[in-house]
Amino acid sequence: MPTEAIVVIFGILVLLILSSCIRIVPQANAYILERLGGYQATWEVGLHLKMPLIDKVAKRVLLKEQVVDFQPQPVITKDNVTMKIDTVVFFQITDPKLYTYGVDNPLIAIENLTATTLRNIIGDLELDESLTSREIINSKMRQILDEATDPWGIKVTRVELKNIIPPAAIQDAMEKQMKAERERREAILIAEGQKRSAVLVAEGNKESAILEAEGEKTAAILRAEAKKEAMIREAEGEAEAIFQIQKARAEGIKFLKNSDPTPAVLQLRSMEAFEKAADGQATKIIIPSEIQGVAGLAKSISEVLKEE
Repeated sequence: MPTEAIVVIFGILVLLILSSCIRIVPQANAYILERLGGYQATWEVGLHLKMPLIDKVAKRVLLKEQVVDFQPQPVITKDNVTMKIDTVVFFQITDPKLYTYGVDNPLIAIENLTATTLRNIIGDLELDESLTSREIINSKMRQILDEATDPWGIKVTRVELKNIIPPAAIQDAMEKQMKAERERREAILIAEGQKRSAVLVAEGNKESAILEAEGEKTAAILRAEAKKEAMIREAEGEAEAIFQIQKARAEGIKFLKNSDPTPAVLQLRSMEAFEKAADGQATKIIIPSEIQGVAGLAKSISEVLKEE
């Protein structure tokens, strides 16, 4: 074989070996390097070189936060009710070396640890407490799992109870209880509505009665004022009529005085006056004794007219 071909082949082999010794670690990853089967180093992000043939990348570790959804696990409550609960665990690898060498198959280890921890916690709670204490259960499980996985280079950031599945009989009883509670609330709301309606009707009737009474009072006051005004007007009319009558009589007397009446006329007027006086309820007319005859009466009237 020509020397040039040997050199080319050797060059190619060298390039292949060198290229295999160059590693680039991407972001959010870490590589575990072993030399002759033992731990050598942990490679962070960037360019790295390894010794050919004696060094190898034993494990690639993802440093992002990861989520694992485990299958439902059967648990028994303190009051002997069997139900199934599935959990979701959020964790992050903080030490790639411990994660690689701390435990075999870390995900299976976390799943088993989660199941046993969940059984222990639920075993101390009754059914109602288990259904209403999710936050407490989540907090206890996260604390216990985080402490247990710390030697494995794993930090448990969060634990959530995804589903709590009680037995079918318990579910049916809970649905009946919820239905009864909804019916009770509906009955309460209806009763409160009827009560409110009755109160509003009573208040409306009260206001209507008050307005009606005020209207009747106002009408009575107006009627009394109208009656008073009518009586005043009537009294004023009667007074005006009396005034006019007296005025007419005074005018008549004045006219009679100015006309210088004769005794015969005075006698006639006197007789008319006695006739009008006797026309009412009076049945007796008393004539003074000092008046003698019609002539004396006429003379007296004439004197009275002169004095006026």
